[in-house]
Amino acid sequence: METLFSQQERTQQIRYAPLAVRMRPSSLDEYVGQQKAVGPDSWLRRAIEHDVLSSVILYGPAGTGKTTLAHIIAAHTRSEFVEVSAVTGTVKDLRREIEEAQRRLMAFGRRTILFIDEIHRFSRSQQDALLHAVENRTVIMIGATTENPYFEVNSALLSRSRVIELEHLSDDDVAVLVRRACEDERGLAGRFSLDDEVVSAICTLAAGDARSALTTLELASEIAVTRPESDAATSDGVPVPITLDDVRMANPRRGLSYDKSGDMHYDIISAFIKSMRGSDPDATIYWLARMIDAGEDPKFIARRIMIQASEDIGNADPQAFLIAEAAFKAAEVIGYPECRINLAQAALYNALAPKGNACEAAIDAALEDVRTSGQREVPNHLRDRHRPGSDSYGPYLYPHDYPAGWVEQRYLPEGLERGAFWRPAGRGWEQYRFEQSARDRSGKGPLVD
Repeated sequence: METLFSQQERTQQIRYAPLAVRMRPSSLDEYVGQQKAVGPDSWLRRAIEHDVLSSVILYGPAGTGKTTLAHIIAAHTRSEFVEVSAVTGTVKDLRREIEEAQRRLMAFGRRTILFIDEIHRFSRSQQDALLHAVENRTVIMIGATTENPYFEVNSALLSRSRVIELEHLSDDDVAVLVRRACEDERGLAGRFSLDDEVVSAICTLAAGDARSALTTLELASEIAVTRPESDAATSDGVPVPITLDDVRMANPRRGLSYDKSGDMHYDIISAFIKSMRGSDPDATIYWLARMIDAGEDPKFIARRIMIQASEDIGNADPQAFLIAEAAFKAAEVIGYPECRINLAQAALYNALAPKGNACEAAIDAALEDVRTSGQREVPNHLRDRHRPGSDSYGPYLYPHDYPAGWVEQRYLPEGLERGAFWRPAGRGWEQYRFEQSARDRSGKGPLVD
């Protein structure tokens, strides 16, 4: 039961809480962005407004409003709302809350909403402990996670929940939150002023993260009041202007979101590889910079460049693999910050090189034949000669005995013909060699530039 003392204590806690906590919306009308997830016609909004929520997992990057949504549900529901920490909570804690929920349901007909922030941090045994209670609706679970739940959450628990994906906020959404925080009594209460340029800078630095934007605003306001001229403005009741310099001092280095074990990691490396494959040097170098800035292992980056050099370039430009290999060695022996240049050189070479996937296509086609076509015999004339009876194998034609260093003879086993696996992409060195081989076979001699 809440007392006057507990109310005063909570008021004091809110008073000294960070700006992002003080400005947390308490209703869907205050909630900004995420129209797809909680727009007027969305399932989640209707479920919240009518208090008929079933178990959900809120999935999205940091600062997109997952915890805020959970607190809005708490404010609107007639159910008991309890939280369990995925970091410090144990199976014993879960079972205690489930038993309490069962008692509450049987004695008073009152449902329990169980909020678990960072649910991906729960072990499999902790997640398993939830299954029966979620399935029987002893509790309505709200899980929040920055990691892809389809990889990190027990599939049985997923099948009993609905996944709601939240996205990075737009700059316009973040601007609404920043201006509201500057004016609202819960926030800076109009003691500071912001021009459009400053708001734009905060939004850019936040990169769609509302919590980051409000933290930058709070730190910038604390820096602004330390300027000598701010004393006079404060004493006259004039709002203290927050400047671009204040914002830069509050956030001297913007760290864009990048979790080396999470979705952003895979999305960015995917964009990097596809940019090299698509021959876009600017996109290639941008995604490389994102990884370097986030402290990604340079050997991981170099390995991806090496793979791509064979997968998407191959013998259209054999030099690409050698350059990628050299970049990997540089990453090993030089490291950051200097090896960023080696990585950039190799990545840009891949982006600019002629493309061909003939190597990957050829080995995959050959493996498919090996695994599905039964054993094909080695032609007699190619067999090892160091065995009794090899004289009957037939003559092997030694290519160096012929003027072109090449002679027509069968190398494939019976049932396969030239072109069964390798087909040039029509570009670069391998296309030149393909055309040269065709001329050798026809007796027309070397190509002339």
